[in-house]
Amino acid sequence: MATFTGINAILTDIEGTTTDIDFVHKTLFPYARERMTDFIHSHPNEPAVAEAAVALNVAADDLDAIAKGLIGWIDQDKKETSLKALQGLIWVQGYESGDFTGHLYPDAYAGLKRWHDSGKQLHIFSSGSVKAQKLLYGYSDFGDLTPLFSGYFDTTTGAKREAIAYERIGASIGLPASQILFLSDVVAELDAAKAAGMQTCLLMRGERPDGAERHNAVENFDQITLS
Repeated sequence: MATFTGINAILTDIEGTTTDIDFVHKTLFPYARERMTDFIHSHPNEPAVAEAAVALNVAADDLDAIAKGLIGWIDQDKKETSLKALQGLIWVQGYESGDFTGHLYPDAYAGLKRWHDSGKQLHIFSSGSVKAQKLLYGYSDFGDLTPLFSGYFDTTTGAKREAIAYERIGASIGLPASQILFLSDVVAELDAAKAAGMQTCLLMRGERPDGAERHNAVENFDQITLS
């Protein structure tokens, strides 16, 4: 159990925290990987395609090279902004066609709804694009949950393992950092949030990671109390 005081906003990670990591790596990533080449060829003027070409250092009109590079990034789990944007666009098709729904742990759903109903602000910070975040929660296993959230942040704000990103998020939320609780399954991200002055909680959905002792740690959202 972990109890936190003075919290007025919750900032939460997605993968491994509210959502099973297998959903991301075994459903979303393969879905985008399989369709990336066709998507690039059918959307050559999409701004993210041009951005990917620059990042990959290939010609903007070499669509096969761009697609190959993007697929390589997927296989390497790269956090490139242009890749995340393109994955999000492909996932739109999957969600809207009903090929899958956004996985959410039942305890995460219950906790988020409980905190929202009690007047706490809810925000997301994920390496996935804001568009992808809204899709996952908009087409979740529990229906459209986007009305629960006040804000979404992705890597355009900054790297998740750097304190400056959390400082920027705190400024955007408009609350003292000490009133914001950050939830994640990654110790390095929690370290960065803590350095920015936020309260932190480690979600241990599996094994206890190295460095866990530096943060309050729980196994699920039911073990988190806000007083």
